[in-house]
Amino acid sequence: MASTIASQAEKTKPIRQGKKGVKHRLRQEKYLWLMALPGILFFLIYKYVPMLGIVIAFQKYSPSKGILGSEWVGLANFVRILDNPDIAQFLWNTIIISFYQIAFAFSFPIVLALMLNEIRVHAIKRFIQTALYLPHFLSWVVVAGIFYLLFRSDGSVNVLLASWGLGPIDILANPDNFRGMIVLQVIWKEAGWGTIIYLAALTGISPDLYEAAKIDGAGRLRQIWHITLPGMKSIILMLFILRLGSVLDVGFEQIYLMLNPSVSRVGEVLETYVYRAGVVNGNFSFTTAVGLLKGLVGLVLVMGANTLVRRWGEKGIY
Repeated sequence: MASTIASQAEKTKPIRQGKKGVKHRLRQEKYLWLMALPGILFFLIYKYVPMLGIVIAFQKYSPSKGILGSEWVGLANFVRILDNPDIAQFLWNTIIISFYQIAFAFSFPIVLALMLNEIRVHAIKRFIQTALYLPHFLSWVVVAGIFYLLFRSDGSVNVLLASWGLGPIDILANPDNFRGMIVLQVIWKEAGWGTIIYLAALTGISPDLYEAAKIDGAGRLRQIWHITLPGMKSIILMLFILRLGSVLDVGFEQIYLMLNPSVSRVGEVLETYVYRAGVVNGNFSFTTAVGLLKGLVGLVLVMGANTLVRRWGEKGIY
């Protein structure tokens, strides 16, 4: 009997210790939790609570009636998306711009990181890193203003072209130039941020690997191909998976600021359409349904890409 009681006490002891351990850690880390509290509240209030508004995608929402008083229409708003003849063009524009951004704006920081990693003069390396990173802090309003001043009909670029006898070219009003201009802006503004992430990944590669490669007679290109790129592979795959989650988000502010009637045929994307139909025209239920579909597509792409990466033997994001 005594041995039974003792064994039961031993079984319950770790549980009590575990509970005490959690309380002890909370008391010990209370200042860390207090520091994290503003960020947690921010996400709860501005990210998770607004998600309750998803229900209006299944309603004929009226601001005067509110969510509780609006009429439920089921999947009618999603049927309207399929029946809308303009959605296909906006979706195509979104996919094309997103593809260009992934092909060029996503890969460009990798190339920059490899080039900066080869610079041995630290002062020059730090200066270039700083110069590349500074545009990240500019708002898209400022970036759009800079590009407008440079590429408008009487801007610096056209003045230079005129001096070469090429004449002024209306670059901003040419539909063929719009998508390239968008990608160029993304590269100029965000390449520095991506470069810093990849440079941080490069610091985790052991210098002994490069020394061994030199002894074996490998040149710089072979070292990059067989050591540097494999060392960056995990972070590249992680960022690529996360980028797929926003494949239908190409930057509302940037696109909206650069749009004009001459390029709307190739520049109107889902985000700008949602703004016009939802905010301007008050069609909240329809545009919420569009946004919900975008989120579901992103979720499926992230989960699918993560599954493939894990099957290839690499680490995914979960």
